Amino acid sequence: MQLTHEHKELYKQVKSFVENELNPHVEEWERAGIWPAHEVMKRMGRLGLLGIAKPEAYGGLGLDYSYEVVFAQALGNCACGSVPMGIGVQTDMATPALARFGSDELKKEYLAPAIAGDVVVSVAVSEAGAGSDVASIKTTARKVGGDYVINGSKMWITNGTQSDWACMLVNTSEGKVHENKSLIVVPMDAKGIDRRTKLDKLGMRASDTAVIFLDDVHVPQRNLIGREGMGFTYQMLQFQEERLFGAASGIDGLVKLIDQTIDYTRNRQAFGQSILDNQYVHFRLAELKTEVEALRALVWQATEEYVAGRDATMLASMAKLKAGRVSREVTDACLQFWGGQGYMWESQVARAYRDTRLMSIGGGADEIMLGIICKLMGILPGKRKAAATNRAVSSANG
Repeated sequence: MQLTHEHKELYKQVKSFVENELNPHVEEWERAGIWPAHEVMKRMGRLGLLGIAKPEAYGGLGLDYSYEVVFAQALGNCACGSVPMGIGVQTDMATPALARFGSDELKKEYLAPAIAGDVVVSVAVSEAGAGSDVASIKTTARKVGGDYVINGSKMWITNGTQSDWACMLVNTSEGKVHENKSLIVVPMDAKGIDRRTKLDKLGMRASDTAVIFLDDVHVPQRNLIGREGMGFTYQMLQFQEERLFGAASGIDGLVKLIDQTIDYTRNRQAFGQSILDNQYVHFRLAELKTEVEALRALVWQATEEYVAGRDATMLASMAKLKAGRVSREVTDACLQFWGGQGYMWESQVARAYRDTRLMSIGGGADEIMLGIICKLMGILPGKRKAAATNRAVSSANG
């Protein structure tokens, strides 16, 4: 895909924001186990960075999704994975369905403030017994008067302790599991919500990740996004942007880690020469750089298909899969070359090792991506299994 002058200027703007407004505070936020989401979002909103591909009518820039991918890639220059992930939840995970299918009233009330940075948002899909298996969620919403009354719980919710509203997937009927779900905007200050439990994670330490309990939570029925029963389909579409964002946001961090490892191994001496002088080491670093560039090419190929309005399901799934696998390979290999220093908790390579591990789990595990790819290749065995998976894939196709 050909990047324009405007793409490059956006990249420079976002990278400068990361280096000047985020990175100086990363160590503090990592120690605290939380980042000041409202403060950061407000600054980003003033710069017009939270609605790059969102409609101008609600404060967005109205640009195509390639600009959002540039934004994601530039965020990868952050010295931790936590903050880009939290930002990405707001821009690419919790708001795409609202922007595309929400009523005008709902978009004015909830999307416009999210784009302006006046609120922090989260996406609430996963549950303790339903992570990648979205169809198995148990949280229910029944109609009572003019409200939905929601009961259940949500697990591993990024921005969960700070968010003002959540895009929540719930069961609104007893029908078939791919046809009984809806997406609802749930204000997080509603009576009956308990989100005090902040989870203690391996990585993404500066990101607040919560368990959300919902006990007879009343939400107006006008907060329904789009049509009732279409929530599974809408969420599959949201996943496309989530997966592209996640894959793109990892590229620059991996490149930077390889460069840092080159510098470290060039200066570290062992057995009368630098570590970098060992053929295995510099050959391996060349292999790793090649893998990252292959990921970059795949991300942009998927983006080009998505922007053109063609089915990008396979390529987006491949990009997400590749990003997780390459991240694990690069961080593990680089940590090895850093030796004992790489094993120290505070080192950049150790943080990257911890943070990037989530890429193969969140937003659909590697195994889910492989299942989607196999289905689209026509090689998923068993007619019944193919039929079950087909709903998820066809929903993602629009």
